[in-house]
Amino acid sequence: MGAYSINIVGLKPGTVHQFDYDFGDEFFAKYGTHLIEKGSFHADVVVNKHETFLEVDFSIKGIATLICDRSLEPFEYPIKNSHRVVFKYGDQDEELTDEIVMIHRDTVTLELGQYLYEFIGLDVPMKKLHPRFKNEDEGDDEASEGKIVYSSGGDSTEDDSGDENIDPRWNILKKLK
Repeated sequence: MGAYSINIVGLKPGTVHQFDYDFGDEFFAKYGTHLIEKGSFHADVVVNKHETFLEVDFSIKGIATLICDRSLEPFEYPIKNSHRVVFKYGDQDEELTDEIVMIHRDTVTLELGQYLYEFIGLDVPMKKLHPRFKNEDEGDDEASEGKIVYSSGGDSTEDDSGDENIDPRWNILKKLK
Protein backbone atom coordinates (compact mmCIF):
# COMPACT_ATOMS: atom_id res chain seq x y z
CA MET A 1 0.00 0.00 0.00
CA GLY A 2 1.39 3.40 -1.03
CA ALA A 3 1.61 6.61 0.95
CA TYR A 4 -1.47 8.01 -0.79
CA SER A 5 -3.61 4.86 -0.65
CA ILE A 6 -6.80 4.36 1.31
CA ASN A 7 -7.97 0.93 2.47
CA ILE A 8 -11.61 1.19 1.35
CA VAL A 9 -12.57 -2.29 2.59
CA GLY A 10 -12.03 -1.18 6.19
CA LEU A 11 -14.29 1.90 5.86
CA LYS A 12 -17.82 1.66 7.23
CA PRO A 13 -20.61 2.40 4.73
CA GLY A 14 -22.68 5.49 5.50
CA THR A 15 -19.86 7.28 7.32
CA VAL A 16 -17.54 10.11 6.36
CA HIS A 17 -13.78 9.58 6.69
CA GLN A 18 -11.14 12.34 6.73
CA PHE A 19 -7.58 11.92 5.43
CA ASP A 20 -4.83 14.55 5.41
CA TYR A 21 -1.72 14.49 3.25
CA ASP A 22 1.31 16.77 3.28
CA PHE A 23 3.64 16.32 0.34
CA GLY A 24 6.37 18.08 -1.58
CA ASP A 25 9.31 17.49 -3.90
CA GLU A 26 9.48 13.71 -3.38
CA PHE A 27 5.84 13.46 -4.48
CA PHE A 28 6.57 15.19 -7.81
CA ALA A 29 9.69 13.05 -8.31
CA LYS A 30 7.43 9.97 -8.05
CA TYR A 31 4.46 11.13 -10.15
CA GLY A 32 6.20 13.31 -12.71
CA THR A 33 8.16 16.53 -12.99
CA HIS A 34 7.08 17.73 -16.41
CA LEU A 35 4.50 20.14 -14.92
CA ILE A 36 5.94 20.86 -11.49
CA GLU A 37 9.37 19.95 -10.16
CA LYS A 38 9.06 21.38 -6.68
CA GLY A 39 6.34 22.45 -4.32
CA SER A 40 4.77 22.12 -0.93
CA PHE A 41 1.13 21.06 -0.63
CA HIS A 42 -1.51 20.00 1.84
CA ALA A 43 -4.54 17.95 0.77
CA ASP A 44 -7.69 17.26 2.75
CA VAL A 45 -9.47 14.21 1.38
CA VAL A 46 -12.98 13.37 2.56
CA VAL A 47 -14.33 9.92 1.67
CA ASN A 48 -18.04 9.20 2.02
CA LYS A 49 -18.60 5.48 1.54
CA HIS A 50 -21.96 4.21 0.29
CA GLU A 51 -23.04 0.66 -0.59
CA THR A 52 -22.47 1.04 -4.35
CA PHE A 53 -20.09 3.99 -4.64
CA LEU A 54 -17.58 6.26 -2.88
CA GLU A 55 -17.71 10.05 -2.93
CA VAL A 56 -14.23 11.52 -2.60
CA ASP A 57 -13.78 15.27 -2.11
CA PHE A 58 -10.29 16.67 -2.64
CA SER A 59 -9.27 20.06 -1.24
CA ILE A 60 -5.70 20.95 -2.22
CA LYS A 61 -3.73 24.01 -1.16
CA GLY A 62 -0.07 24.87 -1.58
CA ILE A 63 2.76 26.55 -3.42
CA ALA A 64 4.29 25.25 -6.65
CA THR A 65 7.73 26.34 -7.81
CA LEU A 66 7.43 26.96 -11.55
CA ILE A 67 9.98 28.00 -14.15
CA CYS A 68 9.20 31.21 -16.06
CA ASP A 69 8.78 30.63 -19.80
CA ARG A 70 10.31 34.03 -20.57
CA SER A 71 13.26 34.36 -18.18
CA LEU A 72 13.74 30.72 -17.05
CA GLU A 73 13.77 31.94 -13.44
CA PRO A 74 11.95 29.93 -10.76
CA PHE A 75 9.00 31.58 -9.00
CA GLU A 76 6.36 30.51 -6.50
CA TYR A 77 2.81 30.07 -7.72
CA PRO A 78 -0.08 29.54 -5.26
CA ILE A 79 -2.54 26.74 -6.01
CA LYS A 80 -5.85 26.15 -4.29
CA ASN A 81 -8.60 23.92 -5.67
CA SER A 82 -11.38 21.49 -4.84
CA HIS A 83 -12.59 18.49 -6.83
CA ARG A 84 -15.06 15.66 -6.36
CA VAL A 85 -14.68 12.19 -7.84
CA VAL A 86 -17.27 9.44 -7.53
CA PHE A 87 -15.90 5.89 -7.58
CA LYS A 88 -18.65 3.45 -8.57
CA TYR A 89 -18.32 -0.28 -8.05
CA GLY A 90 -18.53 -2.32 -11.25
CA ASP A 91 -17.10 -5.26 -13.18
CA GLN A 92 -13.96 -3.49 -14.42
CA ASP A 93 -11.71 -0.48 -13.85
CA GLU A 94 -12.75 2.30 -16.22
CA GLU A 95 -12.89 6.09 -16.24
CA LEU A 96 -16.43 6.99 -17.33
CA THR A 97 -16.09 10.79 -17.11
CA ASP A 98 -13.73 13.24 -15.42
CA GLU A 99 -15.83 13.00 -12.26
CA ILE A 100 -16.97 9.35 -12.36
CA VAL A 101 -14.60 6.38 -12.22
CA MET A 102 -15.69 2.75 -12.17
CA ILE A 103 -13.61 0.46 -9.95
CA HIS A 104 -13.83 -3.32 -9.66
CA ARG A 105 -15.99 -4.62 -6.82
CA ASP A 106 -13.02 -6.46 -5.30
CA THR A 107 -10.81 -3.35 -5.07
CA VAL A 108 -9.19 -3.22 -1.66
CA THR A 109 -7.30 0.08 -1.80
CA LEU A 110 -7.85 3.33 -3.61
CA GLU A 111 -4.65 5.02 -4.86
CA LEU A 112 -5.15 8.81 -4.72
CA GLY A 113 -1.65 10.04 -5.60
CA GLN A 114 -2.26 10.28 -9.34
CA TYR A 115 -5.51 12.19 -8.73
CA LEU A 116 -3.71 14.65 -6.44
CA TYR A 117 -1.03 15.18 -9.10
CA GLU A 118 -3.57 15.72 -11.89
CA PHE A 119 -5.69 18.15 -9.85
CA ILE A 120 -2.60 20.23 -9.07
CA GLY A 121 -1.61 20.10 -12.73
CA LEU A 122 -5.00 21.50 -13.75
CA ASP A 123 -4.21 24.75 -11.93
CA VAL A 124 -0.76 25.22 -13.48
CA PRO A 125 -1.10 27.97 -16.11
CA MET A 126 -0.30 27.18 -19.74
CA LYS A 127 1.87 30.27 -19.95
CA LYS A 128 4.12 30.38 -16.89
CA LEU A 129 5.25 33.96 -16.35
CA HIS A 130 7.17 35.34 -13.41
CA PRO A 131 4.97 37.83 -11.49
CA ARG A 132 7.23 40.72 -12.51
CA PHE A 133 6.12 40.19 -16.15
CA LYS A 134 2.42 40.13 -15.31
CA ASN A 135 1.74 43.83 -15.96
CA GLU A 136 3.75 43.85 -19.19
CA ASP A 137 1.97 40.79 -20.54
CA GLU A 138 -1.55 41.96 -19.69
CA GLY A 139 -1.23 45.01 -21.92
CA ASP A 140 -0.04 43.02 -24.93
CA ASP A 141 -2.24 39.94 -24.97
CA GLU A 142 -5.50 41.02 -23.40
CA ALA A 143 -5.75 44.30 -25.29
CA SER A 144 -5.24 42.66 -28.67
CA GLU A 145 -7.17 39.46 -28.06
CA GLY A 146 -10.71 39.34 -29.30
CA LYS A 147 -10.47 42.34 -31.63
CA ILE A 148 -11.82 41.76 -35.11
CA VAL A 149 -10.46 43.78 -38.00
CA TYR A 150 -12.66 44.20 -41.08
CA SER A 151 -11.23 45.17 -44.43
CA SER A 152 -12.81 45.77 -47.81
CA GLY A 153 -9.57 44.89 -49.54
CA GLY A 154 -8.99 48.48 -50.64
CA ASP A 155 -6.15 50.85 -49.85
CA SER A 156 -5.91 51.39 -46.11
CA THR A 157 -4.97 55.07 -46.49
CA GLU A 158 -8.24 56.05 -48.17
CA ASP A 159 -10.93 57.82 -46.17
CA ASP A 160 -13.93 55.55 -45.60
CA SER A 161 -16.49 58.25 -46.37
CA GLY A 162 -14.94 59.44 -49.65
CA ASP A 163 -14.50 56.14 -51.53
CA GLU A 164 -17.19 55.37 -54.12
CA ASN A 165 -15.67 51.93 -54.94
CA ILE A 166 -16.65 50.39 -51.60
CA ASP A 167 -18.93 47.38 -51.83
CA PRO A 168 -22.41 48.44 -50.59
CA ARG A 169 -22.53 45.49 -48.20
CA TRP A 170 -19.76 47.15 -46.15
CA ASN A 171 -21.89 50.26 -45.67
CA ILE A 172 -24.28 48.21 -43.56
CA LEU A 173 -21.40 47.22 -41.30
CA LYS A 174 -20.34 50.86 -40.93
CA LYS A 175 -23.65 51.55 -39.21
CA LEU A 176 -22.65 49.13 -36.45
CA LYS A 177 -19.69 51.31 -35.38
